[in-house]
Amino acid sequence: MTQVALIVLVTIVFTGAAVRLSASGLGCPDWPKCYDQYVAPAQINAWIEYGNRLFTGITGIVVIAVSLLAFARRPYRWHLALFGALLPLGVIGQAVLGAFVVKYHLPPELVIGHFILSMILIDAAFALFWCSRYEVGERRFSSDWFGVWAVRALIPIGQLTIFLGTMTTASGPHPGDHDEELVQRFDFKGADTLEWMVQRHATAAVCFALSVLVVVAILRRRGGDRRAVRPLTATFGLICLQIAVGITQWQLELPAVMVWFHVVIATLTWVAVLWSVATAGQLESRARIESAGAT
Repeated sequence: MTQVALIVLVTIVFTGAAVRLSASGLGCPDWPKCYDQYVAPAQINAWIEYGNRLFTGITGIVVIAVSLLAFARRPYRWHLALFGALLPLGVIGQAVLGAFVVKYHLPPELVIGHFILSMILIDAAFALFWCSRYEVGERRFSSDWFGVWAVRALIPIGQLTIFLGTMTTASGPHPGDHDEELVQRFDFKGADTLEWMVQRHATAAVCFALSVLVVVAILRRRGGDRRAVRPLTATFGLICLQIAVGITQWQLELPAVMVWFHVVIATLTWVAVLWSVATAGQLESRARIESAGAT
């Protein structure tokens, strides 16, 4: 069930991106109804926008069920209950934030917040999924302090890359409008804002890819714990694919479908980073390491 919750929370990022990139952000100008109806009118943008809302409802049901199961689990584990509680709270927050996004006509700050909250929900869902797979004491600890912390250091680098990506999208030609309604986008550099953001985002992506290679080399050193090499290899491959898609979409003048694939790959890359951190494992205490070395 935790795997289902993770899948639906990843999928809803894809549907949300489809809303924005198909110019359906205001396909339903009111909330929670669509044109004051409970059934969306026969118009593609309304269907896409309203469909995303309905999928949010399904997601809400799934995460509530997972949260209740986490609390009812025996033996009770407080951290699983905490991760479980975060899921319905986050989905409620998403619904409220989505209402404000529509009400204020898609301001980029709120749209970015909508996406970032989705990433936080994926964090909680992945933690719940991963930790629920093991009973207390089953997970093997790692004594490779340098290697484990090197993997964990990829988190802020990945977060920065994704954040710059959201800023770039909010500066581009797909702000999420409908029927050519004027919505706000970032223009702090005037007409050069998009290109300026693209350059920063691309630089961050390249640095992210190089950082992953450095961490793989650290793990493969003599005495290193190599458990996370496989997920890191997948992460590196996804980043390279992301860079290739980014270059292609820029050359093609940012077609919406290519930008949607860019968002999908970014989300999967973040899941791969979480997989890498989880696989790297928990650290043994220094006291235990020194004690084992003494014996």
